[in-house]
Amino acid sequence: MTSTPSRLVLAVGAVLLLCLVAGVAVPVAVQAQQPETPPPLSLDDLAALDALIDEDEDTDNAVAQFDSGAVVDVAVLSAVLAFALISFKKRSEPLKMVSWVLSIGYLGFYKASLVSVVDIFGALRASLPAFQDGQAYYLLIAFTLASTVLWGRLYCGRICAFGAVTQLMDRIIPSRFRVDPPAWLDQRLVYLKYIMLGSAVLYFLASGDTLVYRYIEPFWMFTLNGSTLMWTLLTVLLLATVFVRNLYCRYLCSVGAGLGLLSNLTVFKIKRWGECSTCKLCEKTCEWGAIDGPKILVSECVRCDDCERLYADEDKCPHWLIKKHVVARAAKVG
Repeated sequence: MTSTPSRLVLAVGAVLLLCLVAGVAVPVAVQAQQPETPPPLSLDDLAALDALIDEDEDTDNAVAQFDSGAVVDVAVLSAVLAFALISFKKRSEPLKMVSWVLSIGYLGFYKASLVSVVDIFGALRASLPAFQDGQAYYLLIAFTLASTVLWGRLYCGRICAFGAVTQLMDRIIPSRFRVDPPAWLDQRLVYLKYIMLGSAVLYFLASGDTLVYRYIEPFWMFTLNGSTLMWTLLTVLLLATVFVRNLYCRYLCSVGAGLGLLSNLTVFKIKRWGECSTCKLCEKTCEWGAIDGPKILVSECVRCDDCERLYADEDKCPHWLIKKHVVARAAKVG
């Protein structure tokens, strides 16, 4: 049997052995658990990081350029729309012609941005441009809709670039070439644009094809990019417009049809005098066929302000002439 001192020595030895084992094993285990120090970056790694940093900077610059470009587009478009509105409120023929030139130059050839039947297609399938990518687009659409509800087809009369082209043609081409359709024919031809609009929408809903617009709208001409057939059709249309003023706008424009329907909600309509029920002066002056006796056909009126200038002319409008005659006669009697 082992003596007590021997047992004590053995116990102390066992404890020391355990401490020795622990002293060696624990540091090894801790060292094993610590992550290895990553190797230093190579030149290729540093070059890749520099490329990523440059790419981020390029992206930031592109975003900044996009934002500044969008601001410029909105600012210039706002100026064009504001000028058109001022020319309308002033009822000024020279200002209206300047507005046409601005629309042709900026909205036409520079931006090729006109309200189109394609916008109706996009609304029907809820596929419109993202707002952050199309602030100017939404400004034009909002102005067109709001101005139509307020005053009628103001867009057609002053802002549409193609409409501006045909109206300038009417000012330049001698009147001896003009052929005015008889009233009975004109009253029927105006419905063609509604047929065009309905047919285009039905075709789109059935096929999903938006490219049909290129054959029912001449607005692509401002891009100077069209097929032989498209240029041929455009040439025929413009030649016909030499003889029949505003031919496309009056009889064939799908956008005009849509805005014509919306214009039935117009708030600020053209005022009429009591004498308008018998006077035909404005009706004969209107180049859009939008006056029928005392009635303004709001769906056809583009607020060209020709009749409104005549309406306010105290030397031509029978309302004022009769009023002057009554006043003069009363003065003589008195």
